[in-house]
Amino acid sequence: MNKTVLGLFAHPDDAEFLCAGTLRHLQLQGWNIHIATMAPGDKGTAEHDREEISAIRTAEAAKAVQMLDGTYHCLWFEDVYIMYDRHSINAAAGLIRLVKPDLVVTHSPECYMVDHEITARVVQTACFAAGMKNLETEEPVFGQVPYLYYSDAMENKNLFGKRLDMKIKVDISGHIRFKEQMLACHASQRDWLMKHHQMDEYILAMKRSAASRGEEIGVEYAEGFNQHLGHGFPQHDLLRELLGDLVR
Repeated sequence: MNKTVLGLFAHPDDAEFLCAGTLRHLQLQGWNIHIATMAPGDKGTAEHDREEISAIRTAEAAKAVQMLDGTYHCLWFEDVYIMYDRHSINAAAGLIRLVKPDLVVTHSPECYMVDHEITARVVQTACFAAGMKNLETEEPVFGQVPYLYYSDAMENKNLFGKRLDMKIKVDISGHIRFKEQMLACHASQRDWLMKHHQMDEYILAMKRSAASRGEEIGVEYAEGFNQHLGHGFPQHDLLRELLGDLVR
């Protein structure tokens, strides 16, 4: 096992919202951390043009993952226009071949934003297809189908408002301050919401979701996951094995 985890999400700050506490647990166990985004966050602004905000947000993402001694990657698709197509699947599969992760984490297939849902589907296919000889990328074939886990949805609910049933909850109470600090690296988003809401809603929203999952298992803060258990994917619950009593 390479002890490498790849969090592949739609936009900068998604990983920090959804799985930074769990990534911190893994880092402290000696895992190599990679965080990637399909897009650079080019629509996440009310004042900058696309080029300016893309540079700002990818720099913020790189700063955040440095807290985990990790590496940031961007696949340079566009916000709102993330598609399930040849180009996105090849790019995601190429990244998997490059990083060679044992474990991949991505969005929930049910979420408020289509970019998130499509990213989940792209990542599912890329994990399965990275070992296919005739899938053409610049990187050589990576024959191992990695463990795949889906993170919680934003606000723990799908687009109809139904609360998601997350089978795996990881106690991150000891890392909530670290998770806050990673999320705060995304100052362009935090500052915009502070102006809009007159409070630090960016951090508060993350903590509310983590507290809500924590309440389900009797801890202060938790992150929720579901494992992809379809045909051809590893069936053993690797997160539970690695994190032991921290998983409920």
